[in-house]
Amino acid sequence: MNNISHWKGSNSLKLVRRAFLSALVLSGLQTPCLAASVAAGDKLAVNQDLNVEFLDNLKTLDPQKNSDFEGGQVISHLFEGLYTQEADGTYAPALATSFDVSPDKLTYTFHLRPDSVWSNGEPVTAHDFVYAWRRLADPKTASSYADFLANMKVKNARSVIDGKISPSELGVSAPDDHTFVVMLDTPIAYLIPMISHSSTYPVPKSVVETLGDAWTKPGNLVGNGAYVLKSNDIGQKIVIARNERYWDNAKTIINSVTFHIINDDNQALTRYLAGELDATRIPAGQFLRLKKDYPDQAFTRPNACTYSYVFNIGEKGPTALKDVRVRKALSYAIDRDIIVNNILQAGQRPAYSWTHWAMSGFRMPDIDFAHWSQAERVAKAKELLAQAGFGPSNPLKIDIAYNTSEGHKKIAVAIQQFWKGVGVNATLSNMEFKVLLDRMREGSFDVARYGWCADYDEASSFLNVFAEKTNYAGYVNERYLQLMNQSTTSADPNADYQKAELLLAEDMPVAPIYFYAGVGLVKPDIRGIPVKSAGASWNAKDVYRVVK
Repeated sequence: MNNISHWKGSNSLKLVRRAFLSALVLSGLQTPCLAASVAAGDKLAVNQDLNVEFLDNLKTLDPQKNSDFEGGQVISHLFEGLYTQEADGTYAPALATSFDVSPDKLTYTFHLRPDSVWSNGEPVTAHDFVYAWRRLADPKTASSYADFLANMKVKNARSVIDGKISPSELGVSAPDDHTFVVMLDTPIAYLIPMISHSSTYPVPKSVVETLGDAWTKPGNLVGNGAYVLKSNDIGQKIVIARNERYWDNAKTIINSVTFHIINDDNQALTRYLAGELDATRIPAGQFLRLKKDYPDQAFTRPNACTYSYVFNIGEKGPTALKDVRVRKALSYAIDRDIIVNNILQAGQRPAYSWTHWAMSGFRMPDIDFAHWSQAERVAKAKELLAQAGFGPSNPLKIDIAYNTSEGHKKIAVAIQQFWKGVGVNATLSNMEFKVLLDRMREGSFDVARYGWCADYDEASSFLNVFAEKTNYAGYVNERYLQLMNQSTTSADPNADYQKAELLLAEDMPVAPIYFYAGVGLVKPDIRGIPVKSAGASWNAKDVYRVVK
């Protein structure tokens, strides 16, 4: 999932150990769904409202049309799917109380709780899931997450997405109101993490089809999550409040959450220190100071996201970037150690490959240029540019597009200087996230800042990005597609993942820069926002405030 923020764990990061996952998938064993659980000795405060920082990246609150981190964060409060990720990274039933798996592992039958209703009082049924999944796959929806169902190996998903057959032929069905059946083309070991992704959440057919795109506006939006949308002041704030009809509302403690839209990291920090915010990200380079001054509030943890620059090698991309020598030169010239150690300073790691090191069971590939000194990389970059016809008399000119953020700006300025050192003239184009996303989708960019967070705890969540037709780079490699396809049934998928990573390093459609660490500040009277486990998500229904 496209990722911009830092302190929040992505709703889509599904970090659960492989042993637990295998047991869950093969046996159907369940753990109870838990809402806020007040620890012994904690005394609840009178104030049970939250104010948190939020980047202005929200494009839609439609589960099937959203593709960005911020949208997913709010959507996870307003809607709920079959399974959910708990604060410790494990999975628990949400709308599904249990499931059965056929002996051939190709049919999953989910049994839904009978007490779940939409915020308008209508019952949530298995038919709502059928509608939502067909809608996700339907080419008319134009969802950038349609390929998610194909990656999930849902029967006929690929043909539906490509417009070859009707969405009604997608491998999902509802034998009755409380039974949802998913049929697969190929068994996969990580279906449960995938179905906790927000794109698979149910939506109310009657509301969606009656109101069209206006169905997600305040006053119109009907959800089934722990919260309802109260207001959405574009560019200012989003307010959600408890959904009294939520099936587990009795265990919810936080009454409301206000997402304050603040793009300036330093302004967000100022407002946090002034007491206006309860949680915020930390500006680049300030973690060590803030950890010293606020040891019980500042935190850093691994975050399964990769920060990168993607090269446009599609039809609309610049001719120069279609030369792999140029792409390699630009990647080699980036001094990742300076970015991590001098600019960020909060536990991030330099990235020379695409998949985050924290993914369960993943073995990092051996990328050759990762072993070079930076001086060797710079020398090689100059050599490759010269071979491609660029030099002092004919410098490469390239544009870097990035969205509004002080941290993104600092990195862009640094990379502009790194590239200048190898004879490349780079211009910087700052824009709001919505504009950047539109340009990337349209192919109207040269090089763009691109962050990706895992949608589930498996390396394929990263590697499938470049197996999708909609990847922003416009990258197509039949060998790469073959590797990813065969990995789903391989006894050792990591062998295929290693080869896929090496292909990315050889073709360089993207320049990985660093592996994220989650850094932020959370007020000491707040409980339930995970600040230790890698990539754990947060939901206000699991949070509460104590007496200071």
